[in-house]
Amino acid sequence: MILTEPLRCAAVRRSLLLLALGASALSGCSLSSSSSEPGDDDGDKRAAALTCLTEEKHLDAADRGDNQIVVGDPESGPRIVFYLTSGQAEAAQFEGDGEGAEQIGAALLFVREADDDTLESVEDCLTSL
Repeated sequence: MILTEPLRCAAVRRSLLLLALGASALSGCSLSSSSSEPGDDDGDKRAAALTCLTEEKHLDAADRGDNQIVVGDPESGPRIVFYLTSGQAEAAQFEGDGEGAEQIGAALLFVREADDDTLESVEDCLTSL
């Protein structure tokens, strides 16, 4: 019994040390954004795409939900769904969530009834991200 007490204490000390190191490493990390507004994060591809579509290509485009942009008519215009990575976008297609969509990087572009000029502009913005 005497030999197990020092081992237990050492194991507890080691666990506490690892916990403290982990907590200090994570203290600078943010798990979520305090705002869902596009543009708050420099890496926000949706905000960059929206800026490109509206300011550079002069298209009528608007945010929809947390991860989408609709270009032109909300019912028939192109719809862009953004994912964190291109792997997630590809997985969404394999799972059947991207049927009929074109994958461009970390986004799925649902063409719908858009004309060729609009689609070319949208594709230009998405490939430049």
